[in-house]
Amino acid sequence: GCVLVVSVIEQLAQWHNSTVKTAMERLCDYIPGKYQIMCQMLCCIDREMNADVVCHSLRLCKQDPGQLLCHLYSPPKKQKHSSGLFHALTYTRPKRQIRSKSFLGFSSVCAFPLLASLCEKIKYVLRNKLPFEDFDGDKFSTFPTLRGYHWRGRDCNDKNTTVYPGRRPDNWDAKSDSNCNGIWGVDPKDGIPYEEKFCKGADSKGVVLLGDSAGAHFHIPPEWMTVTQMSAKSFANLPMAFSDELDWPQFSEITGFLNSTIGGWTDSLYLRLRKRNRCNHRDLQNISQNVYFPVNIAPYLSFSLARNQLLDNPAVVIYATIGNDVCNRERDTLAHMTTPKEMLSNVVQALRYLDSHLPNGSHVILTGLVDGRFLWNNLHDRYHPLGQLNKDVTYSQLYSFLDCLQVSPCSGWLTPNETLRNLTSERALQLSNVLKEIARSEKFANFDIFYMDFPLRQTAEEWSKMGGEPWQLIEPVDGFHPSQIAAALGTGITWQRALHEWPQVLGKENPFNDQIEAIFKDQGGH
Repeated sequence: GCVLVVSVIEQLAQWHNSTVKTAMERLCDYIPGKYQIMCQMLCCIDREMNADVVCHSLRLCKQDPGQLLCHLYSPPKKQKHSSGLFHALTYTRPKRQIRSKSFLGFSSVCAFPLLASLCEKIKYVLRNKLPFEDFDGDKFSTFPTLRGYHWRGRDCNDKNTTVYPGRRPDNWDAKSDSNCNGIWGVDPKDGIPYEEKFCKGADSKGVVLLGDSAGAHFHIPPEWMTVTQMSAKSFANLPMAFSDELDWPQFSEITGFLNSTIGGWTDSLYLRLRKRNRCNHRDLQNISQNVYFPVNIAPYLSFSLARNQLLDNPAVVIYATIGNDVCNRERDTLAHMTTPKEMLSNVVQALRYLDSHLPNGSHVILTGLVDGRFLWNNLHDRYHPLGQLNKDVTYSQLYSFLDCLQVSPCSGWLTPNETLRNLTSERALQLSNVLKEIARSEKFANFDIFYMDFPLRQTAEEWSKMGGEPWQLIEPVDGFHPSQIAAALGTGITWQRALHEWPQVLGKENPFNDQIEAIFKDQGGH
C-alpha cells in the first residue's frame, strides 16, 4: 500500500513538474469526501528516493530475519543488487525515522473514526456474504453496495420477508409484486393477472454464481494509478468500489446487469436469460468472494444462498472457482493446493447441500479451472500502469514484489519459474478432471449437472478475430483476473455451448416478451 501511494505521488510531482508537497495535495484533492482522511497518513517524501526506499525507511515493510528486502523498483543506481537498497536505507533511516509516526495506521485505515463504521459493515458482509442493509432479513436489499443489489436482485419491498426476487408469484401477483420482476396486477380487458398471462408455463428460472474473485469481478481502476490520466473524476467511483470490496458484480460474466463503466461492455448469463424470458427479471445471486487460497464453498452456502425449495423458481447454478484451489501465497505453494481427493469431497458436499435446497428442475454447471500460464506468457515483459511513465516496472517485477511480500494472489502461476507454472497447471487440470467426473457420474434429485472447461482459449481466439491482443483479456492493475472484455466474450461462448448441448438449462423463449415490454413502456417503465 505504501509503495503504491508513494509511487503515485512521486509520479504526479514528475508529471506536473511540481514539488512532492504539491503532488500530495493534488492527490488528496482528487480523493472524494471522507476518504480524504487517509491523506493524514502521508508524510514528507523525497523525490530523490524511490518508493521502496521511502516505505522501508518509514519501517512500514515487515522484514523477517534473513529475508531479502522486498522491492518493486530496481535498486538505486550504481548498485544494482539488494545491497544497493540496503545502503540507501542505511543512509536514510536515521533522518527519516522520526517522521514515521505520521504513517502509523497506514495499514489499518479502519482506525480513523470516519471510516470505522464503513469498515465494520465491510467486515460483516465479508463474514456472511449477505447484504448489510436488509431490513426484513430475506437476503435481498434495496441498497446497491455492501452485498446489496449489485450482488443479488433488488428487493422491491424490504419490509416484507415474503417479497423477494426469484419466488413463485403469490396468487399470480394480482394485487402486488411478490417476486420483484415488475409484473403484477390484472389486465382490465379480461380480468386475468398479467403474471399468469405472461409467465405461466414460461419456465422461469434464476441464476446463481458460486465463485471466487474472478466471479465477483475484482477490478482496480488503472486510472487510480496512471498519473497521465488522473483527475478528480478518476476517483469518483472510489466509495462504491470500496464498499463493494473492489468487486464489480454488476458488470460480471454471470450476474452483470448494468452497462459497464470500467471499459469493455456488459454481457452476462443473467442478461441473456432475462432477454429470453422477461419474467426472469432480477432473479440473480452472486455468491463469490475475494480469497486467494482453497475454500470449501459448502459451509457458507447455508447462510448465503437464498432459495426456498417449496416457494421459489428453479435456478441455474454456476460453480466456478477457477483458480482458488491451486492459488495461494505460500512459499511451498504446491503443498497448499487442493488435492483431487479434497476437491471431490468439497464439491460433492456443496452439491448435496444444493440438492436439499434448490427447487426441482434446477441445473448446475461445473466450470473447470483456468490454465493460468496465460498470465505470465502474455504479461511478464509488459509495463504495469505504475511503470508506464518511466518504463521502470514490468509485471515480472510486480509479481516478484508481491511474492516477496507473501501477498501474491497466485505464487504458482505468477512466477518466472516455468517448472512451477507447469506443475500448477498440471494440478489445475487434475482438479478439472475431478469436476468432469462428478458431472458424468453423480446424480441428484432436484437438478441435472453439467461440466464445461473454462473457455480461455476460445475467448482469446474470439478476441484475436476482433483485432485484440491477448494481454487485454487480463486486468491491468493486478495482472491476474479476467478483464471486462474477457468476461463479456466468455458469456457468448458459454451461451452458444449451452444452446447446442444443454438447451434445457436456458429454458424456452417467452413469446410474450414484446407485450411485457410494451406494457412497461406504456406505464412509464414501472
